[in-house]
Parts: sequence; structure tokens; C-alpha cells
Amino acid sequence: MNIGLADDPRLAFVGFGEAAQAFVSGWGETRPGHISAYDIKTDEEAHRAEIEARYQTLEVSGKLSLGDALTTAQIVFSLVTADQALVAARAAASYLAAGALWLDCNSCAPDTKRQAAQTIESAGGRYVDVAVMAPVHPKRHLVPLLLSGPHAGEAAGVLEELGMRPAIAGASIGEASAIKMIRSVMIKGLEALTAECFLAARRAGVDAQVLASLKASDPDIDWQKRGSYNFERMMVHGARRAAEMREVAATLKSLGLPDRMASATADWQDEVARLELSAAQDGLAECADRILCAI
Repeated sequence: MNIGLADDPRLAFVGFGEAAQAFVSGWGETRPGHISAYDIKTDEEAHRAEIEARYQTLEVSGKLSLGDALTTAQIVFSLVTADQALVAARAAASYLAAGALWLDCNSCAPDTKRQAAQTIESAGGRYVDVAVMAPVHPKRHLVPLLLSGPHAGEAAGVLEELGMRPAIAGASIGEASAIKMIRSVMIKGLEALTAECFLAARRAGVDAQVLASLKASDPDIDWQKRGSYNFERMMVHGARRAAEMREVAATLKSLGLPDRMASATADWQDEVARLELSAAQDGLAECADRILCAI
């Protein structure tokens, strides 16, 4: 089945968090006319009003069941947490229209993606491994995407028609996610190191000296700005990033390599996330103080 936007295809989102909202708002008036969504948080009374408000704001047809969201969808964006990606694929398989593209945009290990692909393909869908290679803000739908798998070419064409920026990483499921997972060792690891370094420096009363030393060693890095940004990422998205880093650890193990840094990074991300601190635009010292006070 060839899907073109000229046919006004039906899109669906499984999960309607930050990334899904960023894509839809980025498309603006050029978006397809039929967009449905299901987010598992609508099953919880405490979160239902919040999710329904998101649907209303972006004029998306929110559904209270996964089946209602997927029944006629030709293109499905799976945007859940990393630990729920395979669960979502298994739950969705029986509802997928024949030939529907399942765009798995979750940050998962290659092996997890291959399991999800087997589930979707067995149900008659067409699975695409998608790696989102940067934060969705401020780029929104223009965030760079890597695609892999036998249906990556057609999916890239659909995404380009949506004004998005896909690139094909390879013909096999897992190639795109491998790049994302291995990159995250560094990106999320630096966030965890920020927490360990600057919380200790602040508590010891030597943060100014540590910053000066870091600047002398690496003058091209704005340590104040980068440090506060890294704290903000952990404070707001730490739980999601911890789930991703456990998938990174699984990726490393599958390659026969130790996962010490990835696992420790997951622990730091979880620890900061559990504090449930707001996303105030604080500087480095203020972020550190708020976290130290909370712990």
C-alpha cells in the first residue's frame, strides 16, 4: 500500500506527550486532516483531564481506547516511554489496519525494536525503526530522524511530505536505534556527570573553583550554561531518560561490552526524577541548591 499525503491519510499517535505535541504543533496548518491519538494516561482519572486538554488544544481526536485510535490509521507514530515500546506494539498489533506504517520513535535497544517489529509485521503492519536524534524543542517536527528497516524508504517519503527531516540509516531494523543508543552513552552520561560533579562541588563550597578549572581545561564549553541545561533535562525528563539508559545498557550487553556507565547514568536520572522538581529556568547554582535541598 502506497501512502501519500495527497490522499489525506489518517494518522494516529500512541502516546501524546512532549514529542507528539511537538510534531503536531510543528505541522501547523499543513498537517493531515485526520489525526487521532491514544495515551494510556487517560486510563487514570488523575491525568485524564490533562491529556484531554492537550488533544483539544491541538485539535486532535483523542480516543479513550487504543483500538479506537488505530482502527483506520494508515500511519502510526509510537511515542511512549522506552520501557513501554514493546508493550505498546503488542497491544496495538490486533488493531492495526493492513499495511499500516508503524513508526517506532521510541528510544530502545536494537533487540527490543526487532521484537516489536516481529509483532507488528506478523499482524500485517509495516514496521520502521525511527531514532529521534535531538530534543524535540525547539525544532519540533524538524528534529532530525534516522530511519532503518525494509520500509524505511517509503516512511521517509511520507515524513518528507509532512515537512519532517528523515534520513535513512540502513535496511535492517536496529541500525537507527543502535546509533541513538550508543550516542546516548555520551549525551545522557554527561548529564549524570553534571549531577555528580556539581552537586558535590556545591555542597563542598568549591563550585566556583571547579567551574574555573573546567573552563581552563575546556574553554570552548560554557560550563554554566551546559550544566544548568543538563540539570533541567534530568529534572523534567529524568524518568524517561532512565528508561532509555536501561535500553542503552541492554544494547551494550548485546555487544558483549560492560554497561557500567549506562547503568549508573540510569540510576542518577531516576534519582533526580524522583525529586519531582519543577522546570524553573534556574542557573547552575540554583539548580544544584534545589536538588541538594530536596535530597
